[in-house]
Amino acid sequence: MGKTKEYSNGETTIVWEADKCIHSAICVKGLPDVFQPKDRPWIKIDAAPTEALVNQVKQCPSGALSYYMNDASDASSEVLETKVEVMENGPLLVYGTLQVTHKDGKQETKNKTTAFCRCGASHNKPYCDGTHVKNDFRG
Repeated sequence: MGKTKEYSNGETTIVWEADKCIHSAICVKGLPDVFQPKDRPWIKIDAAPTEALVNQVKQCPSGALSYYMNDASDASSEVLETKVEVMENGPLLVYGTLQVTHKDGKQETKNKTTAFCRCGASHNKPYCDGTHVKNDFRG
């Protein structure tokens, strides 16, 4: 398993799973005061209110960023509308809880945001691994 880091402001905790990151920079563009990839630590969780953090994390196309509320009685991290979005020149994003069945019959449950490859070049099919950027995929 790859590197996982947690960043907490006391109210919420952002979880970052490095191996899932496809470097779309949606987080950096959305909250540049919080997400600063050239710094260590790269997430400055106190630079934005909890609501803004949660809204930005929900936009992560790979699921590398997730969050949970530190108050166990707050189940807001469990609520996510199911929707599908085609990213220009990028992956197909599916938001929500999914049951994915692989070609070998193995099943897994994906939560929050799942990025599916559209370019055909991913080394992590059916999921996007960011290869579309290197291959200059248009679609």
